[in-house]
Amino acid sequence: MIISPTPIIYALIFVAVILLVEGIYVLVFGKSISLNKRVNRRLELLDKGGRREDVLEQLRKEANQHRDSKGIPLYSLLATKAQRANIAFSPPMLLAMMGVATVVAFLGLSIATQAGLIMRIALAVGMGVGGIYFWVASKAKKRLSLAEEQLPDAVELMVRSLRVGHPFASAIQAVAKEIPDPLGSEFGIIADEAAYGRNVADSIRDLAERLDMQDLRFLAVAVSIQQTSGGNLAEVLEGLAKVIRSRFRLFRRVRAITAEPKWSGMFLSGFPVAVLVVIQVVAPNYYDAVKETPAFMPAAIIVFALLGANVIFMKVMTTIKV
Repeated sequence: MIISPTPIIYALIFVAVILLVEGIYVLVFGKSISLNKRVNRRLELLDKGGRREDVLEQLRKEANQHRDSKGIPLYSLLATKAQRANIAFSPPMLLAMMGVATVVAFLGLSIATQAGLIMRIALAVGMGVGGIYFWVASKAKKRLSLAEEQLPDAVELMVRSLRVGHPFASAIQAVAKEIPDPLGSEFGIIADEAAYGRNVADSIRDLAERLDMQDLRFLAVAVSIQQTSGGNLAEVLEGLAKVIRSRFRLFRRVRAITAEPKWSGMFLSGFPVAVLVVIQVVAPNYYDAVKETPAFMPAAIIVFALLGANVIFMKVMTTIKV
C-alpha cells in the first residue's frame, strides 16, 4: 500500500499561511484588535493618550476604507467581508499580505514537494488568495455573530439610561463605555459623531449598512421616528430589545432544528469526494486501467457535475430563511 503525503503537506502549508497572516496582524496592531474584551479598542486608544478627534478619525478610516476601495480590480470580491470584519489592514496592505502569503506558500511547496513549476505557482496563488479570503471571512463571521449577541444588551442599557433621566446621547455614550467590542467601539464612533453635530439616526443607519444587520436598521428607524414624531423612546427601545431577543431565540431554535439535516447534507455531499481522495492517497494507480479509455473523461465530467448538483441541492434543502 502506497500512502502519499502530498495532500497533507498542501493542507499544512495552507494552515501555515493563515497562521502567518494572523501573526502579522496581531504583531502590527497588538491585542487592541481582539473582540469581546472588557475594554473596547476605542477606550484603549483614548487611554493611551490619543485625542478624541484623532481616535474618531482613525476608527472611521478603518471602518470605511474597504467600502471606499471596491473599485480596485479583484478587491471588490474581498471588500465587503473586510468591511464587515473591520480589518485594520488598509486595502493596499491586505493586497500586499496576499503577495506575502503567495510567496511563502510557493517557498513551502518548493521545499516540501516535487510539483512542477506551473503547478507550484498555481497552488501558491490559490493558497495565498484563498488563505486571505478564508481568514477575512472567518473574522467577519465572528464579528457579526458577536455584534448580534451584544445588541440586545446595548439596547437595554440605553433603555435604563433613558429611564433614569439621561439624554439619548448620554445613553449612546454609556454603551460605548460598557459594551465590549465590536459594538463598543462602533457606538463610540456614533457618540463622537453626535458630539460633533451629526444626526444619531444617520450614524446608526450607516453602521447598520456597514454591518448589514437588520436589527440595527430597526434601531435607526425607531430613533428617526422618535426624533420626528416624538414619543417615549425608552418604551420603544424596550419593545425593540424584546423583539431582538425573540428573533435571536428563534434563529437559535431554527439552527438547532436544522443542525442534523445540515450535517447529513454535508456528509452526503462530502463523502464521495472524501472517498476519491482516500483512493488517490492509498492507491494512486487505482484508475490506471481505465483512465485511457474513451469513456473515462465523459464519465468523470458527468460524475463531478452530479456531485456539484448534489452539493447545491443539499444546500438549498437544508437552508431555512427566517
